[in-house]
Amino acid sequence: MTTEMLSALERYYDTVPRVGGARAEDFGPLTLFVREGEGWPYYARPSLGGPEASAADVERVLARQRELKVPEAFEWVAENSPSLRAAVEAAGLRVSSHPLMVLESVRPTPAHPDVRVLGADDPLLAAAVTVPMLAFAAPGTALGEAGPTELAAALTDPTVEPRRARVSGQLASGGTGMAAAVRDGVVLCSGQYIPVGDVAEVVGVGTLPAARRQGLALAVTAALVEQALAGGARTVFLSAGDEDVARIYGRIGFRRVATALIAEPVPPAQ
Repeated sequence: MTTEMLSALERYYDTVPRVGGARAEDFGPLTLFVREGEGWPYYARPSLGGPEASAADVERVLARQRELKVPEAFEWVAENSPSLRAAVEAAGLRVSSHPLMVLESVRPTPAHPDVRVLGADDPLLAAAVTVPMLAFAAPGTALGEAGPTELAAALTDPTVEPRRARVSGQLASGGTGMAAAVRDGVVLCSGQYIPVGDVAEVVGVGTLPAARRQGLALAVTAALVEQALAGGARTVFLSAGDEDVARIYGRIGFRRVATALIAEPVPPAQ
């Protein structure tokens, strides 16, 4: 079952960028996905059904990413491409590991009073697409500085409206689903799921650092799972930030099946 599941996830990973506005560039064992238009940048990953990549293959992709001025990033599943880690590390990249989890059983979760599903025309959509950016700028689960004041400032960035419009279109077409925790008119946490066929990934769940440790991310995730299953998903999965976060997702029925790996340049010394 795990082998079949990993094969299904591999097909999903290869399809999502193609239907999400990315151009696929073929590098033999690797495929570079380049987003066209606004939105989160994509990455390179193993070509579906291709041979194992070498360090030289990785270097070719890195050169192209630098040429395009896009992030030098690779993402893959360790169990599906076991030798790629050595190749990217030989090219000088740093690899981080994240538990890859699949919903095994739906565990009853009381509806959170602050959490609701967002539609394409929701007036809080701009805030909902901005909150994860503030959350990921201060990774982890510890309380942080960024709160409603910082969110209000971030919403003045001219790039917010194109992102809002893109997600609004995806919501209208069924290409994504979104939920948020809202209190006193302020979005404190938000996230999305992206369906492809009967597989859906929960992505981009982030909480304003000042609003952490209230169970909001788990409540938003539970709402997204419910929405995805109601929409026809038979497999729902996600990548947890670390083992502590994975244990939290286990409370609502997720089980670790593999390890998602992300390779990026080593940050410069401070």
